[in-house]
Amino acid sequence: MFQTLYSYFWWERLWLPANLTWADLEDRDGRVYAKASDLYITLPLAFLFLIVRHLFETYVATPLAGLLNVKERIRLKASPNPVLEKFYAATSKHPKQAEVELLSRQSGCSVRQVERWFRRRRNQDRPSLLKKFREASWRFTFYLLAFLAGMAVIVDKPWFYDLREVWKGYPIQSMLPSQYWYYMIELSFYWSLLFSIASDVKRKDFKEQIIHHVATIILISFSWFANYIRAGTLIMALHDSSDYLLESAKMFNYAGWRGTCNNIFIVFAAVFIVTRLLILPFWIMHCTVVYPLDLYPAFFGYYFFNAMMLVLQALHIFWAFLIIRMAHKFITGKVVEDERSDREETDNSEEEEEAAKNGPLANGHPHPALNNNHRKTD
Repeated sequence: MFQTLYSYFWWERLWLPANLTWADLEDRDGRVYAKASDLYITLPLAFLFLIVRHLFETYVATPLAGLLNVKERIRLKASPNPVLEKFYAATSKHPKQAEVELLSRQSGCSVRQVERWFRRRRNQDRPSLLKKFREASWRFTFYLLAFLAGMAVIVDKPWFYDLREVWKGYPIQSMLPSQYWYYMIELSFYWSLLFSIASDVKRKDFKEQIIHHVATIILISFSWFANYIRAGTLIMALHDSSDYLLESAKMFNYAGWRGTCNNIFIVFAAVFIVTRLLILPFWIMHCTVVYPLDLYPAFFGYYFFNAMMLVLQALHIFWAFLIIRMAHKFITGKVVEDERSDREETDNSEEEEEAAKNGPLANGHPHPALNNNHRKTD
């Protein structure tokens, strides 16, 4: 049964145009072609990325956070309460009013005290500013280096300037060593993002992030199997061109450099819109949808690849909506909150009560501690 499934999976008509077989892509006469077995190395490389990331965040990002004076908001801790903790862990982190009143009777606390306990408990579970800064630093470093590497791989190639060259001689197109390593590194990195997504900062677009990572892994893998390498390198470099700007804006945002963050974000928004909403659909997708039909009839792989491209494009439109909304707030000078992250919950009456009891200092710190509710790009 396994052998039958294996045969169906690697059926040439799924991956290659008509009249071509895997035998046509066997290495010969000094020409080397992409092979599915090449991608096995990406899984151990993904775990190596996780190790390198841990070392980077510990020995590079953390000291950098100190130099940039990344400060945490002072969070008041919820007092131990078994009744409320059990409800929080097993039922809901956001109890309804009727549930709050029931918990008030069960715990012996007032309704206001129960509401305050849940606010503080939710804030305790939110990731620290240092964790966010470290993650952004790691992704910034990778995306910047990947973009520079990608440009080095494609800038001297004829298909970078003439997209019809992407399909010249397809699929009998020899693989270059630079293309091999670019693919392996990019795919390994996205595997590492997928492996770590459960422990990374969880944002409101968590499901969209998973879809993005899975679609990206499928696209990169399929483009390798079907020898869509020229198109693949263009698409990867295009995506990396704006990602490092977003991560750098996050870093400055966490450091409290609001003006620098806003300026970088505006540049990021412009680059994102140009690359993801103009160049990708009207140049790259036009190249992958229209030009191949001049050379061979459409086949399953052709439809599959472009369907995955549409999934990514839909995600780009979703994120572009959020980005444009935030950029508009920057330009109009409005206070901007992170569109993708949960905000820190506060209660002005509670703060006033604490201040009345303790004066301008609460818990040994100035009470109006650094507020990062202005986060724009998290």
